[in-house]
Amino acid sequence: MISNILQYEFLQNAFLTGIIIGIIAPLIGVFIVVRRLSLIADALSHVTLAGIAASLLLEKKFLLFSGLNPMYMGMVFSVTGSLFIEKLRTVYKHYQELAIPIILSGGIGLGAIFISLADGFNTDLFSYLFGSVSAVSRLDLWTILVISILVIVLIILLYKELFLLSFDEEHAKASGIAAKSVHFIFIIMVALVIAASMRIVGILLVSSLMTLPVAASIRIAKGFKQTIFYSVLFGETSVLGGLMLSYHLDLAPGGTIVIIAVFILILTILLKKMAVKTSLASHQK
Repeated sequence: MISNILQYEFLQNAFLTGIIIGIIAPLIGVFIVVRRLSLIADALSHVTLAGIAASLLLEKKFLLFSGLNPMYMGMVFSVTGSLFIEKLRTVYKHYQELAIPIILSGGIGLGAIFISLADGFNTDLFSYLFGSVSAVSRLDLWTILVISILVIVLIILLYKELFLLSFDEEHAKASGIAAKSVHFIFIIMVALVIAASMRIVGILLVSSLMTLPVAASIRIAKGFKQTIFYSVLFGETSVLGGLMLSYHLDLAPGGTIVIIAVFILILTILLKKMAVKTSLASHQK
């Protein structure tokens, strides 16, 4: 396996991209889960799908767009969808959670229209839906690296603000934090991470990589920073394990990554139950 990675550029691209995605997806996912916005990843992933389908349609119908990387159109749609979510949250002040299903529905609808106009599914679209080891180009890798550096730097700079907004938004606003601006930056970061992750995990499964490692880490972590650490650890384990298995068994990497993440979650739940039983037994003695 190691010799193949050193020999083939597409495997180098896939594994380096996987390592990066294994860090940033669970990292941003911690803040999404704590803020009870888990469904936002699903909504934006479906909007990203519409962007990918639109790009493939334009490529098929117009020669001008023949060299366009569908990832860029996916990013444009994802960021636009995130801005619409923010706008709808202000429109429905007392029912802010409505913004997410509205955008999710719109994304699915647009995606279905663009796919039908492009005469259905093709190999390219299928690889975007479920991920592909061979589809990651060197340009994709550099694009994902730039996005990841941007996201990590912003999280470091805005850590205090994001932490306060995640746990007590009212107190954060009273403390003088520009909640609207921080949330605006955060939602755009989420959109970019989703668009960046689709090459490896696939559009339909990217939300799983942002939530499952976090769900597992919550079971065993004893603090917020420890939750971040375990989330990234579980995310990396899922991605690297999934890529290796998918390569050897010729499976879709997205599905393999998610199943490993599910097994890790089940394992942490069982370990937590065992720890509680052991603790109760020791107290009874």
